[in-house]
Amino acid sequence: MAIFIDRDTKLVVQGITGRDGSFHTRQMMEYGTQVVAGVTPGKGGQTFDGPDGTTAPIFNTMDQAVAETGANTSVIYVPPPFAAGAIMEAVDSGVDLVVCITEGVPVLDMARAHAFARDHGVRVLGPNCPGLISPGKSKVGILPAQIVKEGPIGVVSRSGTLTYEAVFQLSNVGLGQTTCVGIGGDPLIGTNFIDCLEAFENDPDTTAVVMIGEIGGTDEQEAAAWVKANMSKPVVGFIAGQTAPPGRRMGHAGAIISGSAGTAEEKMKSFEDNGISVAERPADIVGLIQDALG
Repeated sequence: MAIFIDRDTKLVVQGITGRDGSFHTRQMMEYGTQVVAGVTPGKGGQTFDGPDGTTAPIFNTMDQAVAETGANTSVIYVPPPFAAGAIMEAVDSGVDLVVCITEGVPVLDMARAHAFARDHGVRVLGPNCPGLISPGKSKVGILPAQIVKEGPIGVVSRSGTLTYEAVFQLSNVGLGQTTCVGIGGDPLIGTNFIDCLEAFENDPDTTAVVMIGEIGGTDEQEAAAWVKANMSKPVVGFIAGQTAPPGRRMGHAGAIISGSAGTAEEKMKSFEDNGISVAERPADIVGLIQDALG
């Protein structure tokens, strides 16, 4: 099995005719994702040409796209000023999952969009995330398909590039993945660590989980406490930003330390205190997973 997306995922790409949207749509189609439609206002009635003769109709609105195709998932590649509006349009159309790849969305805009999604019971992943992939089933976003492999390990991460590193190392030793999820590093995100951990705990095909966090905030500490209280499956953790000076923002908008609450040291201690094996380097993740699986 997998979490959040599978072979039944029917995807609409918002911003399908833009540079990033068109490039990654072709990548998703090539992987086998059911891209059933695209949305670009003003270009309704046109057709998007994918690889190997595949096509997808383009609509002016999400309502039209969902009504015509029965889509249940949306991925967003639109500029930052319009991304929150695109999320709310997707939520209002009736899809179950909205994945926002866009970086630089204003925080106040996202506060409104997340509240709107919660009121409608729709899952949002992101913004500023690489999306997710369930190997052999579906890919939604920008995670590189060539590094994944089908298998029993769940991966959830705040860092896109560290997701790629961990997945590549796991695949190289034959440890495939059920689903790899990049939750994003903005201060306000939708789906968080605990949401993913709960889904992996309930997925019968996932036998162990890799959780990659970074400095800033307390999401990792809260997730670690949840693991101790609720998870029966082993979890291996890594925290990025171990050498960051106090108060220094490192890449992601959410990766900033306030006092001692968001330091790598404090997060790693929380992992250890709650039974999560901690990798000091990304290269150590594979060995810890192998140990956990016996």
